[in-house]
Amino acid sequence: MKKYQQDPTFREPRFSGISTFMRLPHVRTLDEVDVAVVGVPFDTGQTFRTGARLGPQSIRNFSSLVRCSSTFHGINIFDYVSAIDYGDVPVVPGFIQETYENMVEVLAPMYQRGIVPIVMGGDHSITLGELRAAAKAYGPVSLLHFDAHTDTVDSYFGQKYTHGTPFRRAVEEGLIDPTRSIQVGMRGPVNSLDEYDESRELGFEVITSDEIYEMGIPSLITAIKNRVQGQRVFLSFDVDFIDPAFAPGTGTPEVNGIYPREAFQILRQLKDLSFIGFDVVEVLPAYDHGEITSALAANIMFEMMCLAALNKKHAVLTK
Repeated sequence: MKKYQQDPTFREPRFSGISTFMRLPHVRTLDEVDVAVVGVPFDTGQTFRTGARLGPQSIRNFSSLVRCSSTFHGINIFDYVSAIDYGDVPVVPGFIQETYENMVEVLAPMYQRGIVPIVMGGDHSITLGELRAAAKAYGPVSLLHFDAHTDTVDSYFGQKYTHGTPFRRAVEEGLIDPTRSIQVGMRGPVNSLDEYDESRELGFEVITSDEIYEMGIPSLITAIKNRVQGQRVFLSFDVDFIDPAFAPGTGTPEVNGIYPREAFQILRQLKDLSFIGFDVVEVLPAYDHGEITSALAANIMFEMMCLAALNKKHAVLTK
C-alpha cells in the first residue's frame, strides 16, 4: 500500500473528525505523493449565480462516504497511488489575477514533480490558473472538456477573465493545443448561432449533447480517443454537463443534459489516456438539494483518482 491513503482501520465514524477529501491525510508535502486533491474556493468569475466558493467544503463533507476500491476497474486505488488532501489555494476574493498567481505558485511544483492534481472549484475561471501551472511543466497539453458551455467567449461585461472565457484565454496563451483537444456536452440556447463555430475556429472539436444522443457513448469514446490519445491530457469537468435534475447545485444550469449513468460510463472508458491533471468545477451548495450535486462531484473525483491509479498501474506493468 502507498504511504498516503484513507485510514483503513475504521477507528472513527465517517461523520467525525476534520473533513478532508475521502478522509485522506491533510498534509502540505510533495514527497512520496502521486495525487493531490486541492480546493480553489473562488467564484468571482461567475456571471449568474454565485456561491461556488463553498464547493470544495461541500464536496469534502460528502466525500467521507467515498470508499477506496472500484469494482468496475477491479482496483484499490491506494495500491497504486499515494494521495493527499493538500488543502486550499489561498484565493483572493474579487481579484482573479492575484488568485491565478497563487494557483500557479501552489500547483506548478506539483506538475513539475509529476504529481497529478485533482482540483475542486470554484467556478470554471479557475481552470486557466491550472493550465498556466501545468504548462510550466508540460508545455501545451490536450484539453478534454465536459460542459454544457464552450467557455470560449471572448468577454463578459467587458471582462476577459470569467468562467465563460478560460479556454479562449488558454488558446491565446499557448497553454493547450486546441487541435488535439475536444469539448463535449454543449447544449441549450446560445448568445449567437456561431458560438460553437467560434470554438471550432479556435481549433477545438465540439460535440454537443444532441450529437452524443445520436452517435451513442461508444462512438463518443472513439471520437475522444482519436482526438487526445497519445497526448498529455487535462480533464476539466463542469457539473452542469449533467442534467440539473441530478445536479441542481450549479451556477448556470442547462436542461436536457447528460444523466449521471452516462457520465460515469464515459469516464470509466478513458482508462488508457495519459492524464496529467483534473478538475471538477461549478458546485454551488446553496442550490444543492440533499447534497446530490456534492455527492456527484465527489464520486466523479473518485473516478478521476481511479484513472490516475490506472495510469500508475499501467506504468508498473509495462516497466
